[in-house]
Formats: sequence, C-alpha cells, structure tokens
Amino acid sequence: MADVAARAGVSAQTVSRVANGSPRVDPATRARVEKAMADLGYRMHRAARALRTGQTSTIGLVVSTLASVGNSRMLQAISEAAAARDYALAVVTVGERGIREAFARLRSQGVDGAVVLNEATELARDAQPPADLHLVVVDSPADARFSIVQTDHAGGARAAAAHLLALGHDTVHHLGGPRGSFAAAERERGWREALADVGLVAPEPVRGDWTSASGYSAVAGLTGVTAIFVANDQMALGALRALADEGRRVPEDVSVVGFDDIADAAEFRPPLTTVRQDFDALGRRAVVALIAAIEGGDPVAETVPATLVVRESTAAR
Repeated sequence: MADVAARAGVSAQTVSRVANGSPRVDPATRARVEKAMADLGYRMHRAARALRTGQTSTIGLVVSTLASVGNSRMLQAISEAAAARDYALAVVTVGERGIREAFARLRSQGVDGAVVLNEATELARDAQPPADLHLVVVDSPADARFSIVQTDHAGGARAAAAHLLALGHDTVHHLGGPRGSFAAAERERGWREALADVGLVAPEPVRGDWTSASGYSAVAGLTGVTAIFVANDQMALGALRALADEGRRVPEDVSVVGFDDIADAAEFRPPLTTVRQDFDALGRRAVVALIAAIEGGDPVAETVPATLVVRESTAAR
C-alpha cells in the first residue's frame, strides 16, 4: 500500500479508500491510484483486511440442489456479481442435517452474509436465522427478517396463459412444480388469474418435480388438452417428448409454454415458447442487497420482471 501511495503521490489512507470502494475519493485521484495498483500488481490482502475490519469480504450461498438449470444459472449469476464487487463466494447445500447446519458451516467460514436460493427459502423461513448473519432470500413471501429478491413469477405465468387463450384455446392446463416451492405456487397463481380474467375455472393441475422425467410422466395424465403451461423448461422438454411419443403434434395439436428460457429452449423441437427469467439481474440485485445489509442498510424487497418469449411451440387453435 505504501508503494502504491508513493507511486500515485497520495496518502496510504487514500489508497485504502480506493481499495475499499469508498466514494470519498475524487475521480481523477481514484484513476491515478487504480493505475498505480495495476502497474505494481497490488491486490488487497483479504486476511489482513478481515483482522482490521472484522469483515471477510466473503458471502455465502445456501441452496438445496444445484441439479436444476435455474439454480445453476443463479449460482453463476451470484458468483459473477460477487466477484465484480470484490467479494468471494462460499457455497453450501442443505443436506440431511438441515438448514441450521448449513448456516453453522457458513458462520464457521466467517462469511459476512448469505443468499438463500429458491427451494431452500422455505427452510430459511421456518428456521430462526442467526441474528449475526445477514440474509437475502431469493423467492419468498414478505419477511421483515431479511431482504427479498424475486422474479415476478405470477406476472410471467399470467402472460403465458393469456397468450394461449388469445390463440383461441378453450382453456389452459397446467403442469406445475412441487408443493412447497414459492416459485411454483406463484406461477400457479398467475395461471389461475389469467383464466379467471376470462371467466374460466382452472382445471386441476398435474405436478412434477422440475425434472424432464417428471414432465414426461405428468403429460400422460393430460388427455384431450390443446394448451399446456409448464412451470419450467426442463419439465416442458419432457412434455414435448411425451406428446411426440403419443403422436400428438406440437403446436398443431397441443400448444406448450415453459418458464425460465434456459439456454437450450430455442433448440428444442419445436423451439419453445417460454417465460424468460433474468437470472443475471436476480444475481446482481441479490448481491447488492446483501452488501448493503452488511454495511448497515435496511432490508429491501425487489421484484425482477419476467418476459414472455414467443417461439414455435404455440399456435392458433
């Protein structure tokens, strides 16, 4: 730090402010210090800073599984957002010993706070989070104990069902996610609201577990239908295969809409109409909200819009 200060012609305190992202440095001085850092190959020593500040600049991620595409994409988004703010990331999964053990493992690693992802959110709500562990929960009902960042699942699902109804389908059936999932419940709510908007009673949904195999099995119970809104793209992939095996053409006989807009959705046969989640925006907002809480800010609640992407798996009836 002394070498950087001498190179830039500033005090060591100014170098410290630049390294810690303080706004109390004018732009010209910041640029001069950052150039000196780059020229000298300077990097902040995390262990030394942790001893001085009591913070490790490490955040945690609590997740029930990384097997789903959505959770994997959120991991990548949060990892990139944390790195952009010069924070390290520690990942723990909720195993047989439960979320309290996951929190305990994070605390033993000295994290400053954690993001709790999707299916683990119900466990976080039911458990009492440690008072000294700042939390941001992705996809959760309102809770004053932590910040919440979520996709507008209901709005996206409502748009998907409304799209199918506008194509002339008499009703829209739903292949839903597992019970207990906040995202699945919100997507089901949006679907029901779209049907209620035109005076229709929602048919009984069938359920899967987010996997393509469960989507394949569930569609076997949906005979005589012309439009299906599926709660995620992986189950929609299984649904497309099941329909093909039964000789039902998509979209000529059955229109299908998914949710997530995973990277391969446009490569399905046919390319899948789906609702796009902005995983990058979710990751950025979750990290920003968590760092704000670590720095003494109040809990926030943010909703990221979801957008319908129309492709070739839907058609007029």
